[in-house]
Amino acid sequence: MSAMPHPDSLLTRGYAALTDWGGGLWALTIRLYVGWQFFKAGLTKIKDWESTLALFRDEYAVPLLPPDLAAVAGTFGELVFPVLLFVGLLSRPAALGLFVVNAMAVISYPALFGFECPAAINDHFYWGALLLAIVAFGPGRFSLDDLLGNRLLGRRRG
Repeated sequence: MSAMPHPDSLLTRGYAALTDWGGGLWALTIRLYVGWQFFKAGLTKIKDWESTLALFRDEYAVPLLPPDLAAVAGTFGELVFPVLLFVGLLSRPAALGLFVVNAMAVISYPALFGFECPAAINDHFYWGALLLAIVAFGPGRFSLDDLLGNRLLGRRRG
C-alpha cells in the first residue's frame, strides 16, 4: 500500500507547475511584443533605405559610429535580434542586443533624449525594462533555448 503524498508537497508541485507554465507564457508574450516593436522599425528602415541613410546622416547623432555604419548596425539589430526572440534562441544575448539598440535610439535622437516626446520616451523605457527582464530571467519554457538546454543537459520536464 502506497502512502498518500503530503498535501503540502502536492500544493508545492502544483504551484511550481503553474508558475513554470504561467511564467513561460509571460516570457513568450514579452519576447513577441518587444520583438515586434523593433522588427516593425527595421522593416520600415529597409523599405526606404535612402531615407534611412538620410535620417542617420542628418537627424540621428549616434556616438562613435559613422552614420552609414550606424544605419546598417541599427537595422541589422532591429531585424535579427527580434527573430531570435520570437523563437527563443540565444534569447538573453538577443535581448541585450536589442537593449543596446534601444539605448542608442534614445541617446542619438534629440527629440527622445531631450524628453520632447514623453510618450515615445516612455515606450523606450518600457521596452528597455522588458528586455532586461528577459536578460535577467531568461526566455521561459516556450523557447528553443529551454528545449535545447533541457536536451543537452538531459533534463526532463513533467
